[in-house]
Amino acid sequence: MTILSTLLHATAFHSPFLSTLLPSIGLAYGIQGLVAIPSILAQSEKFYDLSGSLTYLSCTALSLYLPTLRARHAAQLAGTIKPAWPSLVGALMGKAGSGLNWRQVVLSAAVSVWATRLGTYLFQRISADGTDSRFDKIRGNPPVFLGAFFAQATWVTLCLLPVLALNSLPSTLLSTASPILLTDILGLLLYTGGLSFEIIADRQKSQWVEEKKAKKHSEEFLTRGLWSKSRHPNYFGESTLWTGIAVVAGGVLCSNVGQVGMGFAGGIGGIMAAAAMAGVSPAFVTFLLLKVSGVPLSETKYDKKYGDRKDYQEWKKNTPMFIPKL
Repeated sequence: MTILSTLLHATAFHSPFLSTLLPSIGLAYGIQGLVAIPSILAQSEKFYDLSGSLTYLSCTALSLYLPTLRARHAAQLAGTIKPAWPSLVGALMGKAGSGLNWRQVVLSAAVSVWATRLGTYLFQRISADGTDSRFDKIRGNPPVFLGAFFAQATWVTLCLLPVLALNSLPSTLLSTASPILLTDILGLLLYTGGLSFEIIADRQKSQWVEEKKAKKHSEEFLTRGLWSKSRHPNYFGESTLWTGIAVVAGGVLCSNVGQVGMGFAGGIGGIMAAAAMAGVSPAFVTFLLLKVSGVPLSETKYDKKYGDRKDYQEWKKNTPMFIPKL
């Protein structure tokens, strides 16, 4: 028995939904464990963030193609014709028999765009800086450093859960879902708006830094553009885009199609479970940004450096911390 056959057999649960969802989650921990080994030996965090983005991409791809991989493997063992791989274009055009629903393709692409952009940016930054101060106290402690990689796997899992759950629904069942829902429109608007907000805020910050290096201004902190509307517009955009992804996925998961696909009996309990599965992503992202690694670190840093300055106090007083003012 080949390694592939062994893995497919070991993850072939009674529920088709779990047969895709659980291996996709397991892959996140597998990748992070593999990257952790050489990183611990070298006491280097250079590939930490990049591996996080690659984990997003890999888990998303597996959740899309694992059902077809199982079907093709079963056909090979039975000596019958293998089913075709899913057609991404066909799914977007709503063609029957494409093997995927358009929402699966769009949300998977949405995550891939975000992960590629973030991974590229963070890898370029650490390549230029050499180290990341977050790891100064833990890179020499193997158990703690390993914990950071598994924490990243958990981060990927919770953020991706709405997309993984949607991709794990059987394609034959998804083909019976409504072509378009109000949650689709609302969610895609939130994602597009959030991603645009984050990109613009990051570009304004980068331009401001370059202008400061070129001595085009003497400002100590950025108060122009979107940074005059929110003290952390990039974080607001991040939270908003994940909310959009959750809304699209949640609209399907909470529907009859989603309830049946996940094996729930229906009723308020099943709907609440589906809503929680979708909502955990933006809730977790927003919690991290507001209470752990985003806003608190930045606010503490700037308060310590500029807290006694009147212009900083005025900007902080008149500019919302998170949700932008009109």
